[in-house]
Amino acid sequence: MSLAESIDSLRKVDLNDLDVNNIGSWPAAAKGIVFLLFFLLVVGGGYYFYLSDLRSALDVSRGQEEALKQQFSTKAFQAANLEAYKEQMAEMEVSFGALLRQLPSDTEVPGLLEDITRTGLGSGLEFEEIKLLPEVAQQFYIELPIQIAVEGTYHDLATFVSGVASLPRIVTLHDFEIKPVAQDGSSVLRMTVLAKTYRYNDKGVDK
Repeated sequence: MSLAESIDSLRKVDLNDLDVNNIGSWPAAAKGIVFLLFFLLVVGGGYYFYLSDLRSALDVSRGQEEALKQQFSTKAFQAANLEAYKEQMAEMEVSFGALLRQLPSDTEVPGLLEDITRTGLGSGLEFEEIKLLPEVAQQFYIELPIQIAVEGTYHDLATFVSGVASLPRIVTLHDFEIKPVAQDGSSVLRMTVLAKTYRYNDKGVDK
């Protein structure tokens, strides 16, 4: 059948005469159109879903590309500054070693207590209490808390705090509490403070 005959046959088709339940009885031209529409639908749907997968893969690839560019930029910067990093690490090791030398050993703790006591007495204070509390282990160091209670004038207390800060070993002061000894207007004050010194924890914290 020629194209002209097919078109002429298609013109004569009455849609009301077509039975969708019996497509086999349709004219050849109508069958051809249905087949063509079905073919286009299948091809179009497949093409759409295929492109959707490609778009998803493209988006993933773009994300990976951006991450790789960032990694490359970071590593390039690190490589360009490698020598500077090595120098900084060497300086940090020296500084860390100097700090470790400021941490008292077990045998130096009694001497540190004597230094604190001497500093307080030299500042004109009277000691009510100086007591070493249980150690507190941290990851890289061990805290050695010392409970201190002293009495003296405000100027004497300030001199004592300054003197403790100037000791050759690292000592930090926490939890200050200052109250007047009497309510009669006397200038004598009572100060309680928690001093902490530290020693290196070469074993780390037990997990």
